[in-house]
This record gives sequence, structure tokens and C-alpha cells, in this order.
Amino acid sequence: MTAPPGTGAGSSVGARGTEVRTRMAQRRPRSVYDAGTDPDPRFSLANERTLLAWLRTALGLVVAGIAVIALAELVEPLWLVDVVAGVAFLSGGTTAVLGWRQWSRAERAMRLGEPLPSGLGAVVVLAGVLLLALLGVLALLVTGR
Repeated sequence: MTAPPGTGAGSSVGARGTEVRTRMAQRRPRSVYDAGTDPDPRFSLANERTLLAWLRTALGLVVAGIAVIALAELVEPLWLVDVVAGVAFLSGGTTAVLGWRQWSRAERAMRLGEPLPSGLGAVVVLAGVLLLALLGVLALLVTGR
């Protein structure tokens, strides 16, 4: 006896199809994946690579803050160490949040066939890095090195 049409091996109907649909329904965040239809995977993967670049930048900023704290005994005044480390930590956290926000907005727009959103994330990160650079110059001036 043969299986009913659409229920054989490789079919999206039946037990395997139910499993695939269940996994698709569990994708998170739902605010992104419940909207529209799946875009071309190349665009989705490019968007994900951009998110990973944001996260690498965020991690680098957090590590910079940790390095500043580790070198604290070499720098006077101590308040300057705290300010530079604090700005690095805040910039890192903000970068991670902005990267996630940009990824989810772009992914949702692609799924709905809408234009990709612009964002101020890069400008905010630029401001944070510029502030860190200015604090570095201030540290050089204050410490006389």
C-alpha cells in the first residue's frame, strides 16, 4: 500500500512537516519572525553579519573599559580612570543594544517588503568613540605623558 500524496519521505506534510512548522513557530523574537515572509537567505545572513559586527564593536569597547581599570594604578588622577572606563562600558552596552535594534528593524522590513530603515546607531557609536578619544587626549594632558 502506498502513502497518501504529500505524506511520503521529504514531504512537508505529516510528522516531519509538523516538526518544521513547530520549529518555525518557535523562532525568536516573534516581533520579527511573525511578520511577513522569509526574505532571500542571503539578505537575512548579511543582516546577521552586520549584527555580529555591532556586537564585536560592543565587546571591544567593554574590553577597553576593563583594560583601563586594569591599568588604573598607573594613572593619576583616579577619577579620570573611572570616567574613561565608564564611558567605554556605556558605549559598549549602547552599541550592543543599537545593533540589536537595527538588526530587528531591518529583518522585519525585509520580511514585510518595506524599505530598509535608517538608523542613528552609527552616529551614536561614533559619538561614543569620539568621546573616548577626547578623554584619552585629556588623560595625556593631565598625566603629562
